[in-house]
Amino acid sequence: MQINRFRSKKKGIFILNTEQITEVKQIFKTHQFGKLFSGDTENTFIQFFRYCFVGGFATVVDWALSSLLFYLVFSGTGYAAFCNGISFVAGLLVNYFLSTFWIFKQSRVKNRFLEFLSFAAIGVVGLLLTIGITKGFAWALADVTSLYQIISKVVSTAVAFFWNFFARKYLLYTKKTTDES
Repeated sequence: MQINRFRSKKKGIFILNTEQITEVKQIFKTHQFGKLFSGDTENTFIQFFRYCFVGGFATVVDWALSSLLFYLVFSGTGYAAFCNGISFVAGLLVNYFLSTFWIFKQSRVKNRFLEFLSFAAIGVVGLLLTIGITKGFAWALADVTSLYQIISKVVSTAVAFFWNFFARKYLLYTKKTTDES
């Protein structure tokens, strides 16, 4: 098996596994697209594909609930942080349940509550990355363009999305190797 690695000082993290790439190519060649959506898999590419749907749906839940609470329930700017906090938790719960049901089947953490807390902590880091990137864009571009909010939202959403997937994949849901047991 040929493997291309990104090496950290501690250990190699598999980024491109030719067996996984071959599996995805075979799915497309034989038109077995259902395998992208169903069945257990450790294939990072298939998991990432599924996470695009899960993360996208969780984002829709987050944004929709935030808007609903802000505009229809509380009708006031004084509640923006509260509405965003509630909607973030709702999106996180949707992401957790869909991810553990559809994408990541085997957790390194056997206690479900601790698994959820770890999952949530990764999400909070993603949220902090989003806030930091947004503040950075506001500082750097607010005097230059009024589009800084949209630009920062696109960049920070992408960064948080990749952080959330890969941190969860490699910190919580990658099978332990014999070295780690």
